[in-house]
Amino acid sequence: MPTKYNFSSRTSWEFKENELSILLKGIRAEGEIIDLTRSNPTNCGFKYDSKIVKSLSGNGKLFYEPSPKGSIRAREAVADYYKKKNIEISPEDIFLTSSTSEAYSFVFRLLLDPQEMVLLPSPSYPLFQYLCGLNDVETGYYRLHYNGEWRIDFSCLSRLLAEEAKALVMVNPNNPTGSYIKADEMVKLNEICRKNNLALICDEVFHDFSLSREKNHISFAGNRDCLTFTLSGISKILALPQMKISWIVISGPSEAKEEAKKRLEIIADTYLSVNTPAQNALKSWFELKDGLQSQILNRIKINYAELSKQVQGSKYALLNSEGGWYAVLRLPDNVSEEDWSLKLLKCHKVFVHPGYFFDFSQGNHVVLSLLCDENDFAEGVKIIKTAELH
Repeated sequence: MPTKYNFSSRTSWEFKENELSILLKGIRAEGEIIDLTRSNPTNCGFKYDSKIVKSLSGNGKLFYEPSPKGSIRAREAVADYYKKKNIEISPEDIFLTSSTSEAYSFVFRLLLDPQEMVLLPSPSYPLFQYLCGLNDVETGYYRLHYNGEWRIDFSCLSRLLAEEAKALVMVNPNNPTGSYIKADEMVKLNEICRKNNLALICDEVFHDFSLSREKNHISFAGNRDCLTFTLSGISKILALPQMKISWIVISGPSEAKEEAKKRLEIIADTYLSVNTPAQNALKSWFELKDGLQSQILNRIKINYAELSKQVQGSKYALLNSEGGWYAVLRLPDNVSEEDWSLKLLKCHKVFVHPGYFFDFSQGNHVVLSLLCDENDFAEGVKIIKTAELH
């Protein structure tokens, strides 16, 4: 008889593919599709400077000098990135990680014991449920509501505070809604966290990609009003997800910040996951930031404008987005987002994400990536607008 292994309950996921994934696999095998979910920048036709690869060469990349926080040169490069945003951050308050997912795990391990609660935004990343499950963390969801713009539902958040949560996660701008935290929301969040002894975890990976003329969106890096962990990384900022460098910026009241740094240093020292060549190259990569970001900003603005133009006056509503790489379409109330997405793929070979992937709670939505090739995007949206999918 085969041996039966006792696997962890935290990995007892449902492995059965959903209907949309099965259909996608079959249609891809038949030929090309218009994939309006494509969000890997290295696969979206952007031009990368050859200096990126050249920066990885040299004998210095062969020497290993482990540091729990990451190399001082790399942390200084991150601090300089914030300085150009008029945010003063000490390199000593920065911890490098190999990914934002790892950064979340480090902070969850720092702040929460098993079965303690973290509060998460909804709609937002589907990844959160996996990160929390793998770290034995319970979840509560506070809602973002839409009324011409996305805002935090503070009444929903207030009800959750009775659950004795330990931390609150924000995504700034949120994915996929594209909503930045507003000044009044920041004041309320800091007040709530101080009053309830909550730590703030703010994910700002899309912070540089504003769709509006407003360039001075609030950042929580350097927030001193409560213990704050600001997460970001080069997968989005420099469109280099394959190079695996992210970071945590710790800020807040001095005593709490210093205690957090001591504890986090031991966690980071246990893994030492960031590779030396990427750390050594980081400063030179940041010098290429403006060129990479200008390509992406140009693409997402063109595609967002095209989407807005095409759906204007149609049965679909484009929800307002302030930044990030995604756009949200609201479907008519009598249309199932899952059935609509399935029929769009099956009949027209256009692939979009149904809103339930991101935990939209009210109405029917689909999510499109603005990183797609402009011609493919325009063609896909044209099909969406004209297709009869009931």
